[in-house]
Amino acid sequence: MPTLKVTVGDRDRLDQRTRSRIKAAQAGENLDDAQPVLNFGSYAELSRLLSPKNLELLEAISEHEPASISEAAELVERDYKQVHRNLSELEDIGVIEFDGGGSGQAKQPTLAYDGLEIDIPFGGSNGNVGAVAP
Repeated sequence: MPTLKVTVGDRDRLDQRTRSRIKAAQAGENLDDAQPVLNFGSYAELSRLLSPKNLELLEAISEHEPASISEAAELVERDYKQVHRNLSELEDIGVIEFDGGGSGQAKQPTLAYDGLEIDIPFGGSNGNVGAVAP
């Protein structure tokens, strides 16, 4: 699984990156390193993804591979409805997927990526954004 790159801010910066990759592909360059990108328009939107409860859910899914939403809720010791809501939001932005869930079957939450790489440009950086580690 690839790592999902998460960015915040100016969509123009993301569009510029996309245009440069298209030009590189048209020039015949190998783009095997293509990394999926999820862009948030604000820090508030990003904070929903990175909430402690969502991160706890993602970690539990990674470590324990729960067979259902109910099992995921038990792992994090939270109410089923809250966990279902959080997992649905994570599915909406493409961070998790559900397997199964046919008639009368449990939906199994699975990770869509093996990790998240956060890229947050700060004002005045002139687009030169380096990797930042906590």
